[in-house]
Amino acid sequence: MTNEQKLELIKQMKIVPVVVFNSVDEVIPKMEALVKGGLPCAEITFRTACAAEAISLACKEFPDAFIGAGTVINRNQCEQAIVAGAKFIVSPGFSPEVADCCAEHDMLYLPGIVTPTEAMAAIAKGLTVLKFFPASNYGGLKTIKAICAAFPYLRIMPTGGISTDNILEYLAYDKILACGGSWMMKGTPAEIQKATAEAVALVNGK
Repeated sequence: MTNEQKLELIKQMKIVPVVVFNSVDEVIPKMEALVKGGLPCAEITFRTACAAEAISLACKEFPDAFIGAGTVINRNQCEQAIVAGAKFIVSPGFSPEVADCCAEHDMLYLPGIVTPTEAMAAIAKGLTVLKFFPASNYGGLKTIKAICAAFPYLRIMPTGGISTDNILEYLAYDKILACGGSWMMKGTPAEIQKATAEAVALVNGK
C-alpha cells in the first residue's frame, strides 16, 4: 500500500483511535472491540514499554486492520515500530530524525505541529499531512484554519480534546483528513465496541 493509499484509507475512516496498551493481554480484546465497532484501525502509542510487542501482536492477529504507532519521538522507537509491522508513524511533535527514518523506509509519517514554524520544519522535509496536537489546547479549528490559510496545501489530523461533541465540526473543514482520539477507548471491551460503533455512525451520518 502506498503512502497516498494509506492517507485515503485514513480519510475514509475519518477517525484514528489513539490506543494505549499497558499490557499485551489487552491487545486482542480491545482490538476486537474496535474491529467489531466498525473501526479496524489503531494508533498504538509508545507511552508504555510493551508498545512494540503490542503492535506486532495486533498486526499478526488482525492482518486486515490498519495498525500504526503513535507517540514516536526518536529513531529507535520508529525502527522498532516499523520492524513490528506498523503501517504509519505518528509523533506528538515534529522530529527530524523520525522524519528521516520514515523517508528511508518509505513509511507514512504524521508529525505533530501547533505553530507555523513547526509546520515549515515539516514542510521542509516534504511532509504536508500533519497532526495538530494537542488541538483543544491550541485553539482547535480556529488555529487550524489560520495555519491552513498560510499553507493551503496542508492536510491536518487534529488530535487532543476531540470527542463526539466536536468531531463533526472538525470534519466539516475540507483541510481535515481525519481526527485522532481516545474517547472511545474507555471501559470494558463491550463499552469500547459500543462507543466505537456510535462514533462511526456519527461521522458517517447514520
